[in-house]
Amino acid sequence: MTKIEFDLEERTAKFAEDSRDYFNKLPKTLSNLKYADQGIRSSGSSAANYIEANEALSKKDFYMRIKIVKKETKESRLWLRLSEPNPDQEAEKKKLIQEATELTKIFSAILKSNK
Repeated sequence: MTKIEFDLEERTAKFAEDSRDYFNKLPKTLSNLKYADQGIRSSGSSAANYIEANEALSKKDFYMRIKIVKKETKESRLWLRLSEPNPDQEAEKKKLIQEATELTKIFSAILKSNK
């Protein structure tokens, strides 16, 4: 049984690392190069902005950072979806899309509870 990670700083950082590794292994087509660039940026931004949210100067600042994290995580999911992996990467792609979906739901719940 796998342990579910509840430390969101660690979880978002791992998502960014795993996304980077996935995108770097994609076939080097013109579209994949563009999707990889955007996917690496948005997944890394999710992790960085979550760290920023934890250091927020006010509740309003926290709320705005979490909104950015949610937006960047949703964007990451799009670049993952659009990517065209090798057949042996399909399972990894699905796993990353699932993680992006779960993180988006978590950040949506955080936003709802902080209104």
